[in-house]
Amino acid sequence: MPSFEDFKLNRQILNAIADAGYTEPTPIQQKAIMPILSGQDIMGIAQTGTGKTAAYVLPILMKLKYAQGTDARALILAPTRELAMQIEQNIKEFAKYTDLRTVVIYGGLGPKTQIEQIAAGLDILVASPGRFLDLYLEGHISTKFLQFLVIDEADKMMDMGFIGSIHRILEVVPRKRQNLLFSATMSELVHKISGDFLKFPTIVAVDQSATPAETVRQLIYYVPNLKTKINLLQHLLKNVEEFHKIMIFCKTKTVADNIFSYLKRRHGEDQVKVIHANKGQNTRINSINAFKEGEIRILVATDVASRGIDVTNVSHVINFDVPIIIEDYVHRIGRTGRALSTGDAITFCNEAEHYYVRKIEKLIRQQIPKAEIPEGVFIEETPYEEKQFIAKEIDLQKRKDDPDFKGAFHEKKFAIAAKLKAERGYQGGGSGGKSSGGKSPKHHSSRGGKKR
Repeated sequence: MPSFEDFKLNRQILNAIADAGYTEPTPIQQKAIMPILSGQDIMGIAQTGTGKTAAYVLPILMKLKYAQGTDARALILAPTRELAMQIEQNIKEFAKYTDLRTVVIYGGLGPKTQIEQIAAGLDILVASPGRFLDLYLEGHISTKFLQFLVIDEADKMMDMGFIGSIHRILEVVPRKRQNLLFSATMSELVHKISGDFLKFPTIVAVDQSATPAETVRQLIYYVPNLKTKINLLQHLLKNVEEFHKIMIFCKTKTVADNIFSYLKRRHGEDQVKVIHANKGQNTRINSINAFKEGEIRILVATDVASRGIDVTNVSHVINFDVPIIIEDYVHRIGRTGRALSTGDAITFCNEAEHYYVRKIEKLIRQQIPKAEIPEGVFIEETPYEEKQFIAKEIDLQKRKDDPDFKGAFHEKKFAIAAKLKAERGYQGGGSGGKSSGGKSPKHHSSRGGKKR
């Protein structure tokens, strides 16, 4: 088994690695560090939670060696503020015995402090694409001394629509530089940006693209409706010893807030926090830190938090909703089973979400094991409105796959209209029948809805 000593890193970096408690490099680190040290462009494909941040940070620190000048020599781009902050934290951890300076910039708060930090001098800049371009165009960032350009979580970058910003950044950085791209999945857009960005890259893959880490045990419950999902969630959370550090992912901010309110009433405000895009920067940071430190047991989140949160010993990830962007499934469940630890990922799926589960299973090239709803969980009747919503979602999904599909609602509407037409013909037609015919289908459908 190789050790970090084999990479011929300097003593300052090796001491910092030892302090952090790392003894053996992960597979992505074993494959990526030496090619980066030798100056090659890299395309790294690895599951989240496999140590890919250190795979590029360690060789960059080794090659930069010490503080020099006032302008950045390495630029690391990240899609979210959480990931940018996590990368900065990792850099500071590994660079603590050097004098290398790191600054992180991102949107969501005023730029004044960030501008002051840049002006004071830096060696490594970690940035979200939007904030980088804003400060560059205002003249606060110089790129002429850049030696490294890193795009981390490239698939998420593409999902969030940053491809235009990336191309603009590529126009303002020096042509002569070393390029590193890391991603957990290889979508068409990632493939495209890699062609624009990398020159004859060395491809470093520790597993097939979008394969979940082997340390994560997956399970899925097929649950008929929202209320039953809540009942199942409460049943699982009763097992405090096993479910001791949980992340619950929701599809929308509204669902996340509702789940948070429910859990807060059941478990107390000191046990649960929620983070999503509408929460202020300080609130999100404080909630994540409280979860990291073990001050709270449950963190409810939207997909804004599925990347960039490196928390040890997360016992369970619970997907309260199946993600619509199927690649996010891999990143959600990657919050557990990190750094060679094991963890469990549990997904709740209603009938309208089967469509996305099938796509996820195709993406990860494995079937998610199915579990039966435990006997102690009360299975609620699905309310009429929720039944209608699920049916419409299934219709939309079928229409996506088959543009000629008219939908169950279309067929029902057509059948009602045909029946009314036949009734009008039986009654003899005429001007009276024609007059009533203009409103009858709508009136009849409305009354039918109320009866249900």
